[in-house]
Amino acid sequence: MLKVVLFIAFIGHVLCGICDCLLSYSPSGRLDLKGALKSSDRMREVFQDYPIQWSLISIMLLGVLAISAFGFGYQELSSWMKEFSETASIIMYISAVVFLISIVVHHIICGLVEWLYVRLGKTDEAREAALEFQIKTIATMFIGYFGLAVFLITLFIMVVTGKTPLPQWACVLNTFPLMLVLLPTKLPARGNIAGAVMYLGLLILL
Repeated sequence: MLKVVLFIAFIGHVLCGICDCLLSYSPSGRLDLKGALKSSDRMREVFQDYPIQWSLISIMLLGVLAISAFGFGYQELSSWMKEFSETASIIMYISAVVFLISIVVHHIICGLVEWLYVRLGKTDEAREAALEFQIKTIATMFIGYFGLAVFLITLFIMVVTGKTPLPQWACVLNTFPLMLVLLPTKLPARGNIAGAVMYLGLLILL
């Protein structure tokens, strides 16, 4: 059962990575979102050929499915950890819940902001409303990633200290160190790539 859930979590991160790409790319290439923040004209140019349905697909079809799928993995790892440390298991369970709830909301907001901006005609008023909404709801991202960090650090400590049957070197099969490796790259969906690698590695070892 554990392996099945880990495989589902791996697929979930792959799907979520696709969602990230749908929100970050248009037919002409990667969206320069940093440049878009500089002016209304630049933002209109960036989203000129962005298919509005991509944001809806990312939110409604793939997004909810993907996060639900990898959510099972985080909960299953929390339950698995209970055999070795009840305290670590509780910390991982609570932090996973915080992460998953917050990240669902944040993912919906990201897609909704892009959809509203394009749907409302890419006007100056639409840009201001979209940016204001995203800024005022940015706490969902910080809370979500805080929960994820607590989960990953707890897992890392348990593995590197030899408290689990995993070899100590398996501590690198963790989204946190994998993200540090991927950060200097220009790969899209780096967080989901790291998450997919973590679950694939654990699937092989457990």
